[in-house]
Amino acid sequence: MLDGCTSWPEEFVDRYWAAGHWRGNTLDNLLRGWALQYGQRTALVHGGTRITYAALSRRVDRMAAGFRLRGLRPGQRVVVQLPNVPEFVITVFALMRLGAVPVFCPVSHRAFEVSHLVRVTEATGYVGPSTYQGFDHTAMAADIATQGPFLRRVFTFEAPDAVSPYGGLSTDRSGCHYFPLSSIDAPPGPMPARSADQVAFFLPSGGTTAAPRLIPRTHNDYAYQAQAAAELVSLTENDVYLAALPADSNVTFGCPGIVGTLSVGGTVVLTENPEPAECLAAIGREQVTITSLAPAAAQLWLDALPTAQTDSPADLQADLSSLRLVQIGGAPLHRATAQRIGPELGCRLQQVFAIPEGPLTLTRPADPDETVLSTQGRPLSPDDEIRIVDADGKNVPDGESGELLARGPYTLRGYYRAPDHNARSFTTDGYFRTGNLARRTPDGNLMVTGSLNDVPRPADPEDPSGL
Repeated sequence: MLDGCTSWPEEFVDRYWAAGHWRGNTLDNLLRGWALQYGQRTALVHGGTRITYAALSRRVDRMAAGFRLRGLRPGQRVVVQLPNVPEFVITVFALMRLGAVPVFCPVSHRAFEVSHLVRVTEATGYVGPSTYQGFDHTAMAADIATQGPFLRRVFTFEAPDAVSPYGGLSTDRSGCHYFPLSSIDAPPGPMPARSADQVAFFLPSGGTTAAPRLIPRTHNDYAYQAQAAAELVSLTENDVYLAALPADSNVTFGCPGIVGTLSVGGTVVLTENPEPAECLAAIGREQVTITSLAPAAAQLWLDALPTAQTDSPADLQADLSSLRLVQIGGAPLHRATAQRIGPELGCRLQQVFAIPEGPLTLTRPADPDETVLSTQGRPLSPDDEIRIVDADGKNVPDGESGELLARGPYTLRGYYRAPDHNARSFTTDGYFRTGNLARRTPDGNLMVTGSLNDVPRPADPEDPSGL
């Protein structure tokens, strides 16, 4: 593990290996195997672009070699701030193949959050759009480079038809080098061997009131999470997953999301436009079978559906006959909305509680309707340990509300370089305090009912939010 990360205690490492949850394969090496197994099947779709598994792995190989040629080295951290385009997937796997560590960053983040991520991780690289939706990401990165000693390589992504002032190689006064991402290509060569217990990438914590904290996800824990989630929803090579939420989110990347879909030979459809009309049309065009949404987006889809099915141009009319499952997570889902999803979208609803730190609960496809409508299901893993406690840290009876605590084979043991915050966020026996209120039903399902964010806590001078 990197300096500043907290490892699982040895007894838990032994337990997760013995159970077969951790299998010792890195995510990028798994991609090699998937490319051999699924070869000419379509891995990624974006607009008119279609990329096979074999082509995806080749592009990852060549980009990894190109990053090395441009000066990136194993162990270095690289902030990745890209929209839902194939280059996001290719870049993340290429950095992992090189042995560098991607730091996921929502494309909506601006200088405050991005500079914080660069500073905490000492990131030497940044991958982002030149400009996106009117915002100049490269100018932001250039300004961050002048403020500290870390950021020295910026790789700018351009849409195929875009014209960018950063299209050529350049260096600014701070000594930061700029390269078009499209130029990062070189003949593949041997890459350093890495252990699957090393950090694969960092996810930022949720919330909007403070600088994000960083969550280290290892190859072992994330491969297990994504593949176990794929098995739970019976994903096969015939499934098509629509990445409608940001690809850098935990739900979209691996619950089962992108990684889980690739693990079974399915197809991932990436859409940059989250508007219902675009997404609903994509479902029919690509025969999408599964997708993930936040409650607010689900409400928008339901409200837009009548128009999309009757009043839209022929090529944008919604045909949802292929859709079999919609995952909803990220916030409590109103029962009235939950009741509409099955009848109106013609598919099964799956409620999900998923946060970047790791705890993941899901309703099961065979669960009774009442369980699916009213709960967030049960933990993904048989080795997930869940407690619901009162203000004194004592377990509460089933049916009573308390704070949700969790530990398990894909739940972090500490935020990166945050010892003071870790002291408050974890119990002495390693349970993560999620900050969420929940209660457990008699049959073992969880109902996540709210958050402790509004409860005053001891002040932390480095975390003015008090979270």
